[in-house]
Amino acid sequence: MPTRFQTGTGGVIFHVLNRGARRLRLFDSPDDYTAFMQVLVDAEKHAAIRLLCFSAMPNHWHMVVWPVGDGELSRYMQWVTRTHAQRWHLAHRSVGTGAVYQGRFHAFPVQSDGHFLTVCRYAERNPVRAGLVRRAEEWRWSSAWPASGLDPRPTLAGWPVPRPMDWSRLLSETVTEDRLEELRGCVRKQVPFGEPTWSQRTAEDLRLRAGCRGVGRPPGRQHARETPEPPATGGRGCSL
Repeated sequence: MPTRFQTGTGGVIFHVLNRGARRLRLFDSPDDYTAFMQVLVDAEKHAAIRLLCFSAMPNHWHMVVWPVGDGELSRYMQWVTRTHAQRWHLAHRSVGTGAVYQGRFHAFPVQSDGHFLTVCRYAERNPVRAGLVRRAEEWRWSSAWPASGLDPRPTLAGWPVPRPMDWSRLLSETVTEDRLEELRGCVRKQVPFGEPTWSQRTAEDLRLRAGCRGVGRPPGRQHARETPEPPATGGRGCSL
């Protein structure tokens, strides 16, 4: 069940996810992706949100956002999903055929330290895990794509922590299996991702569960098992 944040979201970083209803493919063509990019551009005028990174996939998308004040997260996400759904139906001549999205957005708070870098890496590597590309920078519909000026592109805000100088190298490395499971647990349960003390305090402020199991591990720690990632085939696009 998507969380309805009542208060306290201002100044907190969130990973946000939504997907198509009934396994609907949101993006079947470059025009579909371009239309969504235009929605993100237009949304900048409707809520005080700092977009930090994003990745649009065939049947879902990820964003990492940083609302300025309370209420801005819900205002922004409601405008994005409602406007995109309306434009999607018009473009596909399917007005009146049902919902485009499965429901309200899913979101969890992220601590602005190494946990934030982990979440951004998770979001931008999604096309690699889905087998759509071999390198994150090759996916045109994410913040990892280095080109600019060819399509409508939303404005990206400065990060709350310094971007590592070797960010491109970090994006090329697989994410450990237990780290992925922690993040997926946060997606499912919509609980804070950070150190235990921060997670507990944030959960209390937002009236959430305390946090994901094991989030107290140091963000840079290496673990024994690496998550296998599929070769780039361009066919699935359903990774979380």
